[in-house]
Amino acid sequence: MSGPTSPAADELRRSLESQGVRYALASYVDLHGVCKAKAVPLSHLGQMLAGSELFTGAALDGVPQDVSDDEVAAVPDPASATVLPWQRELVWMASTLHLHGTPFEACSRHILQRVQAQAAAMGYRFNLGIETEFFVLRRDDQGRPVPLSPRDCLDKPAYDVRTLLDNLPWLDELVSAMNQLGWGVYSFDHEDGPGQFEIDFDYAEVLTMADRLTFFKLMAKEIAHHHGLIATFMPKPYADRTGSGAHFNMSLAELQSGINLFETADRAPGQVSELAHSFIAGVLRHAPAICAVIAPTVNSYKRLVAQGSMSGFTWAPVFICYGNNNRTNMLRVPSPGGRVECRAADISCNPYLGAAMILAAGLEGIREGLDPGPPNLVNAYTLTPQQRQERGLTMLPRNLEEATDAFAADPLSRSVFGDAMFEAYVTYKRQEWESYHSSVSDWEQKRYLEFF
Repeated sequence: MSGPTSPAADELRRSLESQGVRYALASYVDLHGVCKAKAVPLSHLGQMLAGSELFTGAALDGVPQDVSDDEVAAVPDPASATVLPWQRELVWMASTLHLHGTPFEACSRHILQRVQAQAAAMGYRFNLGIETEFFVLRRDDQGRPVPLSPRDCLDKPAYDVRTLLDNLPWLDELVSAMNQLGWGVYSFDHEDGPGQFEIDFDYAEVLTMADRLTFFKLMAKEIAHHHGLIATFMPKPYADRTGSGAHFNMSLAELQSGINLFETADRAPGQVSELAHSFIAGVLRHAPAICAVIAPTVNSYKRLVAQGSMSGFTWAPVFICYGNNNRTNMLRVPSPGGRVECRAADISCNPYLGAAMILAAGLEGIREGLDPGPPNLVNAYTLTPQQRQERGLTMLPRNLEEATDAFAADPLSRSVFGDAMFEAYVTYKRQEWESYHSSVSDWEQKRYLEFF
């Protein structure tokens, strides 16, 4: 072995070698939350942990650098070391990008770490659980994406046992891998769309959960690929079916004791503390800007509609409101209480950026002692415009352009992202919307080609 190392790095290397690991991945994410990495031989682990692996930021989306800028270095977090369950000669490590020896301001993981530090300075730890909804499909003879099981054609397929069993081979491999990693899977099911599934596992401290969701997406795609299938985190593959959320289940805990500060003294069902109400108020204040990050694609806004699913409502929020177990609210207080669920987030989001925006908004609500007002306890989908006005319900952004404009106009966005990532994010999302808006769809050709 050449170059600098350390006793801790040597111990980790020996432990990994004993497990048959040969290569290490210094992994970070681009703007979209997609894994990027270099693989290095395990003999190079000490140097890798010191940040020896350099990357040209200009080659990636959302790593705002010019081609003439110095390269960024990936500095792995040894605590995140995860041996790939499906390819055990590799170990994955979540990394934070550095530039000139200090954390790179525009690194997604570092953005979350900055807000995490703000919470710690206030005496809080942010706990997060993310529900993973996604589609697993195959290509038919004509190359179209279709469900694996030909029986997966029900109008209301949610919780269907037969199609769950048809998909059990790849599901079992994925769930077994998650449990092998100690993630504590406690349920999985067929969801409301054809080929759609959800896997629920234990919550964790926010940075750990963001790392795990990032790794989960990589793992699900690879395991599905080995079964000849496609795992997709596109929010809405089918116009007439439910889309895939990534509901954020959130609570603040006391930093030292770990006591849940969102619980009420009597732990009443569906109730949360005054601190939680201020957190909710902060999130609602910045909801339009947050939406651009937790629902980050053109396709995301085809999920955030009241109806459009063959099985009825879409189960996705449309209005900026909170309430009890009512799933039409952007923010839901499930029973039992002690946590707040954000239902606007979808599975395509970058979890580092999404969690950073929500946490920063919630902390602002706490610092300012904000009041979210009365909860919405009725089905918001069915309210008339006048009833919504009387209740003070306003709509979430209806498309990516509206969301990006709200993000750009909200001072919280720049304060969380920093100047470079803020400018890069706004520029990219406006280009994404313009590209979509200027394209000609199949719908337009079918409607207009022979009509005029």
